Amino acid sequence: MDLKFKVLKKSNKNMARLGEFTTKWGVSKTPMFMPVGTQATVKTLNPEELKSAHANVVLSNTYHLWLRPGEDIVKDSGGLHEFMNYKNGPILTDSGGFQVFSLAKKEDIKEEGVRFKSHIDGTELFLSPEKSIEIQNKLGADIIMSFDECPPYPATYEYMENSIERTLRWAIRGKKVHNNKEQALFGIVQGGEFEELRKRSAIETVKIGFDGYSIGGAAVGETKEVQYKEVEYATKYLPEDKVRYLMGVGDPIDIIEGVKRGVDIFDCVAPTRIARHGNAHTRHGKINLRNSKYKRDFTPLEDNCDCYACSNFTKAYIRHLLISEEVLGQRLLSIHNIRFLTKLVEDIRENIESDTLEEFGEEFKRKYYEEGKE
Repeated sequence: MDLKFKVLKKSNKNMARLGEFTTKWGVSKTPMFMPVGTQATVKTLNPEELKSAHANVVLSNTYHLWLRPGEDIVKDSGGLHEFMNYKNGPILTDSGGFQVFSLAKKEDIKEEGVRFKSHIDGTELFLSPEKSIEIQNKLGADIIMSFDECPPYPATYEYMENSIERTLRWAIRGKKVHNNKEQALFGIVQGGEFEELRKRSAIETVKIGFDGYSIGGAAVGETKEVQYKEVEYATKYLPEDKVRYLMGVGDPIDIIEGVKRGVDIFDCVAPTRIARHGNAHTRHGKINLRNSKYKRDFTPLEDNCDCYACSNFTKAYIRHLLISEEVLGQRLLSIHNIRFLTKLVEDIRENIESDTLEEFGEEFKRKYYEEGKE
């Protein structure tokens, strides 16, 4: 699928851009945040709740769905949209690479693919570029990813150079077997903290030719300063007319900084993960509702938030649910945290339109970090 992406406006002060891409589900606006539904569900939430939180694209995980329930079951159900009854927008699947390389040993990473053991029962498995694409073709998402190596941080220049060259060869192999023309295929740029390798990876991946481009290997343990440089090293060599996707990044400040460096879409498991630990995003920093100071706090999680949780419940009630180990508490925090990030990218889009993103970012950062201290 030739993903139709259009840049509507570019900032005069940085690399930020306002855009939109079109699929059979309609127009999706960028910059955008995508919630993660690892196992064909965004944890604890249903599709209607995602829609009310203004989610559009949802991400699912190739590795996990390959193991359970199996790609053939998803295909026979009519594909992921039918299987999980998600009709609100596009679905994206990752390649499974991040999970595979967290389970594999270096000596098990070969030119043909990767051998590793299942995290469920220890069964020995093998995943190659061809197999990853085959699984994703069957899952039927609208956007799929090339199979890449996600190297550890830190890694030596020599290791990273060999890694990006192998990832490029894998990208060519994966593209050759991609046979579902209704799916857009994205290439992935790696290169770690090394500017020359990020540049080479970006330029050579673009030469292969993809419907969009992902930036991998960021936010994997490096400092924020290094992370932001890694993003910029890649985006300046990616085409203007293609979507740029920064993988696995969902910190509010990181999203703002990523947009300023030319990124269009983001995803992360963090909104629901921190919710399961009792945490909520607010404009004044992240708060933990288990804190006793919220026991008699009868205000919403955040004033002026239009999410279901803030419109109907108080911090005191949500704290009560968490302390009582009622799942509704986690659900309400998940709804709020996803809406917080979808609202953030809505505000970012407005500020790109008015060329005030720099000022917005500084004010947001001041409130989030300086005022947000429990």
